[in-house]
Amino acid sequence: MIFIAVRFTVRPDLADQWLDLVADFTAATRAEPGNLFFDWSRGVDDPNVFTLLEGFADDEAGAVHVASDHFAAGLAAMAGAVAATPEIINVKTEQRGWGPMAELAPADV
Repeated sequence: MIFIAVRFTVRPDLADQWLDLVADFTAATRAEPGNLFFDWSRGVDDPNVFTLLEGFADDEAGAVHVASDHFAAGLAAMAGAVAATPEIINVKTEQRGWGPMAELAPADV
């Protein structure tokens, strides 16, 4: 699996519109056969910072994603809204998506 985390700092005047701005890109990416997950979160300490966690099955799935029309359109839409160049972590792992956390489980109530 290719695991990618991208942190976007968005212009304050557009932060409340960010998820709408990336909605088509998000939906199209989630529909890709090789996409395992594509999840956004908003910063608790800074509401202008959004983090995207994405997983792709393999190198081929990642290449299809980057070559897609919706990837190009998504970047074009985001370019006018970001306040800085996004930061990225991109790693390959043998894991195939999310697994259970060994250290924590729901308490019996």
